[in-house]
Amino acid sequence: MLQEVVRASKRGQAVEYAIRDVMVKADEVRRTGKKILYLNIGDPVKYGFDTPPHIKDALKKAVDTGLNYYSASEGVKELREAVAEKENSVNGAHIDPRNVVITQGISEAISFLMGAIINPGDEVLLPGPSYSPYMTFAKFFDGKPVTYRTIEDRGWAPDLTDLENKLTERTRLIVVINPSNPTGSLYSRNDISRILEIAASRNIPVAADEIYDRIVYDGTFTSVASLAKETPVFGLNGFSKKYLMTGWRLGYLYLQDPGTEMKDVWDAVQRISRIRLCANTPTQYAGIEALRGPQGHIAEMVSKLRRRRDLSWKRANDIPGLSATKPAGAFYLFPKIKAIGERWKNDYEFVTQLLEETGVLLVHGSGFDPIYGKDHFRAVFLPDESMLAEAFDAIENFMKKHS
Repeated sequence: MLQEVVRASKRGQAVEYAIRDVMVKADEVRRTGKKILYLNIGDPVKYGFDTPPHIKDALKKAVDTGLNYYSASEGVKELREAVAEKENSVNGAHIDPRNVVITQGISEAISFLMGAIINPGDEVLLPGPSYSPYMTFAKFFDGKPVTYRTIEDRGWAPDLTDLENKLTERTRLIVVINPSNPTGSLYSRNDISRILEIAASRNIPVAADEIYDRIVYDGTFTSVASLAKETPVFGLNGFSKKYLMTGWRLGYLYLQDPGTEMKDVWDAVQRISRIRLCANTPTQYAGIEALRGPQGHIAEMVSKLRRRRDLSWKRANDIPGLSATKPAGAFYLFPKIKAIGERWKNDYEFVTQLLEETGVLLVHGSGFDPIYGKDHFRAVFLPDESMLAEAFDAIENFMKKHS
C-alpha cells in the first residue's frame, strides 16, 4: 500500500520573516522592468559602507595561515575573551569568557536561546513591535510570543504597566531590543532599571539584544547588563552592523548570571551549539581584530547616518498622511500610515501597492507585530541622500495620487 505523500511540517509552514518575504513580490515587480528602490533590509554594506580594511586583512591572514579547521563549538577562545573585554569595558557588563558562545550571526543566537529556554506552551514577552525572528523562533519551539506595548508618542518607550500586566506563570523570558529594530527607539536608564526590577520580582531572566549599541544619535545607550544586579541577563550582539560584516555571519550570546540560576539553560545553549559544529573559524579570527583593532569607522558611519536619519524623518513627516517618530538609534524609520482602513485595507496592501506603482520596497509594520506594528511601515535610511530623496519623492507622489 502506498504511503500518503509526505507534506511539509506545520512548524516549517508557519515560519515567516517579513523583511525577506517581501523580496518575493519585489522580484516579481523587478522582472517587469521596473527599477526597485530597496529600503527593506538593514544591510549597510549594500549601501556603500565597506568592511574596514584591517578586518578584511585579518580574514585573509587567517585563511592564508591555515586557520580553516573546525573550532570549538562555543567559539575560538581568544574571540570569547575579546567579547568579554568589550562588553565589560564598553557596556559595563560583568561576564566571564566561559559564558560566551560565538554564533553565526545574531539570528542563530536567538534560535539557541529560544531552543534552550522554551518548553511547549511557555511564553516569551517581547516589545511590540519587535524584530520578527524573536516571534518566529518562539513559535517554532512551540512557545507563545506575547508583545508588550511600546508607546509611539513617547519615542516608542516601553509601557511598563502593560509589560508587568502581561507576565504570567508561563513567562520564561523578557526581551529588550535596545536600540530597537524596527523603531529606532532608545530605552532610558530608568526604564531598563524598572524592567529589571519587574523581572527580579518574578525570577524571570532578561534577554538584551544590543546589536545597535554603538549606532546612537540622540541620548545615551545603557546596557541592560550594566544595571543588572540579581537578574540573569542573556546578551545578544554581533559584528554585522557596527563592524560592517553582514555577510560574514558572526555574532555572540553571553550570560551574566550572579546567582548561577541559569546554569541548566546555559548548558542547553552549549549543547545546541554543538549540533552545528562551530561558527566560521577564519571569520572568528577577523572578529578578534574587529573588537581589538581601530574603531574610528564607527563614528564616521554614525555621522553619515545621522544626516540620512534627519533627511528621512523630515521627509516622512512632510508627506500628508504619514507621521514618524524620530529614531534615536539603529537605522530604521517606522512611520504611521494614517489612511489604513480607508484607502488601504492594511499596511501590507499599502506597501504592496506602493511597490507595484513606484518600485519603492518597504516592509509592512504588521510583520513586526500584528498588534503594535500594524498601520506602519519600516524603511531603512542607509542609502545615500540622493537615493533617499528619490524614494521619498516617489512615496510623496504616491500619497498625493491616493489622497
